[in-house]
Amino acid sequence: MTLVGGGPGDAELITLAGRRALAEADVVLHDRLGPTDRIDEWAPGAELIDVGKTPGHHAVPQREIERLLVARAQEGLRVVRLKGGDPFVFGRGGEEVAACRAAGVPVTVVPGVTSAVSVPGAAGIPVTHREVSRAFTVVSGHVPFSEEELGHLVGLGGTLVVLMGVGTLPHFVAGLRRHGMAADMPIAIVERGFSPSQRTTTSDLGGILHRIAEVRPASPAVIVVGEVVRVPETFACEDGRPEASDAIASVIAQLGT
Repeated sequence: MTLVGGGPGDAELITLAGRRALAEADVVLHDRLGPTDRIDEWAPGAELIDVGKTPGHHAVPQREIERLLVARAQEGLRVVRLKGGDPFVFGRGGEEVAACRAAGVPVTVVPGVTSAVSVPGAAGIPVTHREVSRAFTVVSGHVPFSEEELGHLVGLGGTLVVLMGVGTLPHFVAGLRRHGMAADMPIAIVERGFSPSQRTTTSDLGGILHRIAEVRPASPAVIVVGEVVRVPETFACEDGRPEASDAIASVIAQLGT
């Protein structure tokens, strides 16, 4: 079995090793996120099984996904598990590798470009920047943070990157403020990274809840908290990508309000 990280959704950001694994696959189990539009082209003749999850709805339970991986591999088929981003960044890739190895199925892991870094980058936001932030912390916002966790995050400094955090954002913001993070700390929400409908909403912790009531952000989105959110106003878009330039313009305009 080959576990492939497909990157954040842009077809050009899946690795050569990932493309090669798909080209040789007999079976591909794929998620909702990631580069799914061209699987037919990349894995010609392969059986394609959609095991994608949406927030609050897991049509195919995780244990069933693992059973399918093992069963198809034990039939002698070349199985690819295609996941969005990097499979080991909140992707449950470790569980799938463990299930296969426990069943005696050899596993090859092909890392992917994680949305935790690439999606902020698509909006012109670096997760680290000299003399601004020398560290970043990636957390899952799928479940509300405890008071202890919130206090720890505030004490870390640097940049906070939250995946799967739109639904718990009000609790997260209130918790950061409660534990002493400044109201003027910048925050950005980057939705649908690398898609034509990519959108960046920026504010600060004191004003973001009013902004989200207006724009109603939705998953998939990456949330960035830290002074790096102000950096895009020093950038110029060099590659001509319309989604990147639009996102940067949006950040600059909103930071000026």
